[in-house]
This record gives sequence, C-alpha cells and structure tokens, in this order.
Amino acid sequence: MFIRKIKIQNFRLLKDFSINLEEDLSLIIGKNNTGKTSLLSLLERFLSGKQNNFTFHDFNIEFQEEIKEALSKDIAKEDYNNMGINLKLYIEYLKLDNLRNLSDLFLNLDPEKNFLILSFSYVLEYDKYSRLRQDYKDFNIKLKNKLVLEFLAKNHRQYFSINKNVVEYDNESNEIEIKDEQISKIISLKTISAKRDVANEEGENARSNKTLSKLSYKFFDSLNKSESTDVTDLRVKLVETDDKLNKTYEKIFQKVVDDIKKFSYSSNESQISVKSNLEEMNILKENTSVIYKQGNKELPEDYNGLGYMNLFLMVFNLHLIFDSFKKIHVEHEKQADINLLFIEEPEAHTHPQMQYVFIKKIKILLSEGKNGLNNLQTVISTHSSHITSQSVFNDIKYFFKESVNSVVCKNLFDLKKQYGTEDLEKKNFQFLKQYLTLNKSELFFAEKVIFIEGDTERILLPAMMKKIDNDNKNTENYTPLLSQNISIVEVGAYSHIFDSFLNFLGIKTLIITDIDSVDSDKKKCKVADGKATSNASLNYFLKDKEFNELKTLNHKYKILPKKDSALAN
Repeated sequence: MFIRKIKIQNFRLLKDFSINLEEDLSLIIGKNNTGKTSLLSLLERFLSGKQNNFTFHDFNIEFQEEIKEALSKDIAKEDYNNMGINLKLYIEYLKLDNLRNLSDLFLNLDPEKNFLILSFSYVLEYDKYSRLRQDYKDFNIKLKNKLVLEFLAKNHRQYFSINKNVVEYDNESNEIEIKDEQISKIISLKTISAKRDVANEEGENARSNKTLSKLSYKFFDSLNKSESTDVTDLRVKLVETDDKLNKTYEKIFQKVVDDIKKFSYSSNESQISVKSNLEEMNILKENTSVIYKQGNKELPEDYNGLGYMNLFLMVFNLHLIFDSFKKIHVEHEKQADINLLFIEEPEAHTHPQMQYVFIKKIKILLSEGKNGLNNLQTVISTHSSHITSQSVFNDIKYFFKESVNSVVCKNLFDLKKQYGTEDLEKKNFQFLKQYLTLNKSELFFAEKVIFIEGDTERILLPAMMKKIDNDNKNTENYTPLLSQNISIVEVGAYSHIFDSFLNFLGIKTLIITDIDSVDSDKKKCKVADGKATSNASLNYFLKDKEFNELKTLNHKYKILPKKDSALAN
C-alpha cells in the first residue's frame, strides 16, 4: 500500500498540480519558487494540523479572481460548484495488504479499481457562498468601494471550512466523510524541515547551541520507554551512585538538619534528611554533551562545521522519526499503513563531495529504517545538482513554473518516451542520462543554457558577457547577463541530443557551434570550398537549409520556437 499520486488545486503556485510518487524514494528538484515547499506545507496542514491555519495568501492568485467573479454573480444552487483549495491522495492497495483500516471506507469493490482516494478541502460551500455575498453587500454599503478580496482576506475563515472525505475512484461525486483518527491510522507524516536548528556561534550564546546534545536527550526519551537492557543498566548505576551520595550528603547537610531539629517539640515529629535522587531523564537533559574529536582533543559540538552539524542532526532526527513511525513506545497504538517521510534540502551547508555521499548513504539508512515498518515512502526536495546526479533517473520529479501563477510536475521517466524506440534514439537517451549523471545536472536548475563546442568558447563567453553588461550598464531595465542564472555547457557538436530534454525542462537555449564544412567527398575543407556540413546539430536543427544558405543565413531564421524542434510534441 502506498501513495501513488497527489493532486492539488488552488494552493499558492499549485493551481492544477499533480505528482506521482515512487514506492520508495521520490526526489523533487526545481528552481527556487516552484512550489516544492508548498507541497509539504499543504500536506502538513491537512495531515498534521489540527487547526485552520490557512491564510488568504494561500489562495492561488488566479483562484482569487475566480472567487471575485463568482461573488459578482448570483449563482443558483444547481449551477454552483464548491470552490476552494483541494488535496487528493491516491492510495493504491494490493491483494496482500492488510486492509483493516480501509475496510469501512471502500465505495467500490471492483478489484480492478484498487485505489482509495482521500480528499481534503478548504472549501466555500453554497450556503456560505450565499451568506458571503450578502455580508459583503451589507459591508460595502457602510464602507464604499471596499474591494471584495480585501474583505475576504480578513474574513475568509468565517465562510471557508475544512472538509475531509473518501472519494470513489472514477466516480468522485460519491464520497463519505472521514475522521482524523481514521486518517492517522492510514497515513503518518513526519518531516525534517529545511529550517533546521543548526548553529555554531561562539561567545555568550555558545551554551544555547547544543543542538545535538538536546537531540540526544530526545533520543534517550524515546529509548527509555522501551525498557531496553542499556537503559536498565543506567538505572542500576544511578541507584548505586545515589547510595554513595547519600552518605556524603549526610555530612554536608548535618548542621542544617541539627538546627531544624531544635525547632521540633518531640522526637515523634517529622524529621528531615537530604537524599540523592538522580533521575536519568534530568541528567541527560541538562548534563549530556555531544563532542567530537580532533586528533587527541575533544571539542564541543558547536565547534564543528555547519555541514557536519547538519548531517548529524538529520541522522538523529531520522532515528527519532523511525521510532515515532513504529510506535513501539506507545501503548495500545499501531503504526499507520503508510509512513510518509519528507526531507527538505538536505544539502544545507555541505560541500559537493558530502552531498554525493549523503544521497548514497541516505538510501542505506532508509532501507535499514524500513525494518519493522509497514510502508515507508520518502520524498526529498533539493536544489543540489550533486544530489540529483547521484539519484536514480526515474525517481526524479521536476517542478517547472509553467506560468506566473502555475507550476507543473514532470516525471523524468516520461522523458524516455519522447526519445523514441529506434536504436539511435535509445542511444541518444542513454547518452543524455550518462552525461547528466557525470557532468551537468545543473541544467535542471538553470534559467537559460548556452551550449558551446569547446575551450575557446568557454574562455571567451564570460569576457564577452562582461563587455555587453558594461556597454549596457546605463540602459533602463537591462538585466546584466552575468547576474542571470545561465549555465554554459560544453557539448561538442551534440547539442541536438538535448533537444527533447530542453523542451521537457522548458529552458531557453543558445547553441554556439562550428559550421564544420566538408567537400563532396565528406572531407574537412575551408568554408569557401565546402559543399555541406558535417555538424550533427546543424543537420538536425536546420536540416532544410542548403550549405550555401547556412553560410549567409539571416539571424531570424536561426531562432527556433520549441514547436519547430524535430522531437517536440
């Protein structure tokens, strides 16, 4: 049993959004401001949040206009469709799965439709829609020209409500309400946020920077409930220490105790003594320090680099999360059918080599963490080209900003279909995969790309871009080339292999290549003596042009819209 697909409507940039999740690990990549954090935020609000903490700015901008238009009309009930933010989780279950927690929620017993859909909405239903129209009308009479969206921004919680339902697969008009306790039995969501408490400041604040030491206490708190042998041994040691301390305390506090006795009227009255009462939780909470060794010296944890601190913190958190998923320390509770783990931007403060190591080791750690878990699905979001390059190609989900107010998710395994099934097309796709793995996963995060042939262009281009920026520094609204997110990629004469890939990513591309003139015998020659070009990219992108045309081709004919690419859809 696992979440096969997530669909979202009208939440921030996720206007009409869909993502397919892998059974084990899904890697979400994309440039900044493409909705990666929004996906996690909406999951947390519906699966983990107990309160309505939606704001008006959570509404997609286009959706705000749709609300405004709907409120300007008087829509009849039979013509009204509920409006709001919606999240749907498509859960696929198999024959061997334990369906105990789902049995009361099935709306269709067709074995071919083995999906359960959980639907969550922050919705404006018809009765509230009617009341909202009237309230706004009354309000606007008192305060002329008040915009409806300004009114709704302050009052939306009075009209929008949270609904949680199970929806029938292939018949979403059929639905039943589901309770929070039922949801928690099906899905458990845990996150390691990008906003991790990692610091290594010095000076007066150093004592408060014991992030790992605090986590060691939490780890013990979890372990303590398991009655493990290690914990029992600690308790025995503390009892022995208590006995020794009691004898010392008796001497230290003797004078105070004797003075107190002077105020007692008889020996039958209460007498005091001071005893040691060491509790393992308080000891760990206040007195445990995580240190690291450098040579033969021990140093405080906050003297370590932020990159290592970040990695250590995630490992601690993962162990805590695995224990939480398994619920092995909670009486009378069983773990959920699906355990969903979301890790945000694990690359924080880490250098490229450490990022390579992370993605390799995290898979091992997740595999080990699966022991004793029903189903563990992990989602990792990243901006790291290094993590991306070391990931399984088919696990990658690319978030692309299709318009100002809308993001789409593209699965990289779909890219293979665009390259076709012919032998050469298969080879081209394999070349692309290997190239991205070994060289330039940064293409996923670029705004624009320049493909070049070799070292000459690589040396000259930055200098040329700098000169253009200097020439235009006083030009109004000019954006310097060197401040733009442009990747310069050396591909030789093979830029055509990237055609479908660049269409897939939606990236503007400049190709700088040689004309590579050859004579009638296909031998290299001077351009003046040339009869054709041996350049594979020119023969691909400008295949309808004769060689003489190529030599004098007007600039406007070198600009190709995506629809003109040979493999574009």
